[in-house]
Amino acid sequence: MRALALYGTIGSLLVTALATAPADGATGAAAAPPAPVRHRLEFGRCAAVEHLPSTVECGRLTVPLDYARPDGKKIHLAVSRIRATARGERQGALVFNPGGPGASSMEFPLYGALPKWRKVARAYDFVGYAPRGVGRSAPLSCQNPKEFAKAPTDSRMHPDAAFKRQKRAEARAYARGCVRRAGADLPYYNSVNNARDLDMLRAALGEKKLTFMGASYGTYFGAVYATLFPGHVRRMIFDSVVNPAPHKIWYQNNLDQDIAFERRWGDWLGWVARHHAQYHLGTTRKAVQQAYNKAAGKLRRTPLNGKIGPGQLQSAFLKTGYNDAFWPMRAEALAGYLHGNPKPLIAQALPRDTGTAADENSNAVYTAVECNDAPWPHDWRTWNRDNTEVARIAPFETWDNAWMNLPCAYWPDRPASAAAELDDAVHRADHPAAGRDLADAVGRVARTQVDDALHGRRGPLDVRTEPGALPPVLLLAAERDAATPYRGALELQRRLPGSSLVTENGAGTHGVAFNDNACVNRYAEAYLLHGKIPGHKVYCAPRAEPVPGQQATRAQHALPGK
Repeated sequence: MRALALYGTIGSLLVTALATAPADGATGAAAAPPAPVRHRLEFGRCAAVEHLPSTVECGRLTVPLDYARPDGKKIHLAVSRIRATARGERQGALVFNPGGPGASSMEFPLYGALPKWRKVARAYDFVGYAPRGVGRSAPLSCQNPKEFAKAPTDSRMHPDAAFKRQKRAEARAYARGCVRRAGADLPYYNSVNNARDLDMLRAALGEKKLTFMGASYGTYFGAVYATLFPGHVRRMIFDSVVNPAPHKIWYQNNLDQDIAFERRWGDWLGWVARHHAQYHLGTTRKAVQQAYNKAAGKLRRTPLNGKIGPGQLQSAFLKTGYNDAFWPMRAEALAGYLHGNPKPLIAQALPRDTGTAADENSNAVYTAVECNDAPWPHDWRTWNRDNTEVARIAPFETWDNAWMNLPCAYWPDRPASAAAELDDAVHRADHPAAGRDLADAVGRVARTQVDDALHGRRGPLDVRTEPGALPPVLLLAAERDAATPYRGALELQRRLPGSSLVTENGAGTHGVAFNDNACVNRYAEAYLLHGKIPGHKVYCAPRAEPVPGQQATRAQHALPGK
């Protein structure tokens, strides 16, 4: 009888909701911007867990979990700041996002002390934050961090059927873990909501218009912001640009990335071959590749230190595709391991005992955002066909990248997530707040059903602005970038009329602003300080190649994006 009464109530609520439900969704664009925050952020001492010095102040930004229900559940985002160092020159706040999805910029205020950033730091408050899901900002988790960090692991450029079955099972379990741990909140971790949160941050900082710098994934949700709120933009730098074309987000972008990484991996192989006298790994790319394969096979048979297998080797050497600064280090580690000195490889590839929770959290946010943003193939045959084809010409990253993204094949769509929330509300019928929870869940099911019926399943936002709607923005890209292939910068420039593109010719380091190219730095500084835009397309000569034995700095170790 109790069950019949309960489901009778559900039916009544469902009819009402169907009659009144607006066409909205977890990832759909809002018809109007979110309501501005009426009070500014209150800043004070940072929590000890942030590990920030006393020169940095921290605050907490409150935003809706679901912007379709602004009075519903709230989440809180961690924010950090250092004020402009020259009060008389202050132009406002500069908000930075380093990418991911899943990366935090809580340390960004400290960048102002670095020589290349000091002029900008005179004019701007440097503001960092942890996006929703990251760190202390309504953190997401999909798996026990100890399980996530389990080592050694295997990596195979051409996996057999048994290995593929194993990885499919792992991906399915990971997706289920995300659903189980995040529950009904899971669909609201996406790029459109990240953009809405950014506008809430702008308002809370007291800024009429936003000055923003995004790297890698930060360029994508920054472009989503520019599409939703072009009138709220003051200046924007997009550094290492994600291709925003809806059909690229995110399945095709990852396949494109595999091919770009192969080219960049070839650049590293060629550099090592040219320095055979230093490393003794071979005089051709093929020979150096064989040396790497030999190391992977040796580690598969006998993991180094019990924790470094082919998976840890591949993860460490993938960084050669992100930043030239890793080239000498990784060549030294590979040569040392094959020639009897494993210490450099242990230092560079051994998983950290600390930071496992942060790594798992970052991966959970990456997965949730990419899976929520766009439709993914659910048929394994599609994944197997496409990745097998790409791996024939680009074996280095392809299959490991596929395994990282494969949970999206088992991801619940919005109706399934809404139904799961309803089921959960029904099972919590004895809870004091059960009535409201049930009504909210039924409403969400109804809105989702109506929205899908009227508009079809949501795809990614079509990033673009009309001529003159957006102030001129600055795009920065390296011609041989592996993580965000160069065509993405060309595509975003086409979609944002009036934007300017600065290209670092012949270079491949991911994240070029205020790095080792003085030409790029001059353009970025002139834009932020004076609003000066170079020509439609301008070019800078590449930075110098690394020198064998050269040590990378901490700043060079920072990797925007995935």
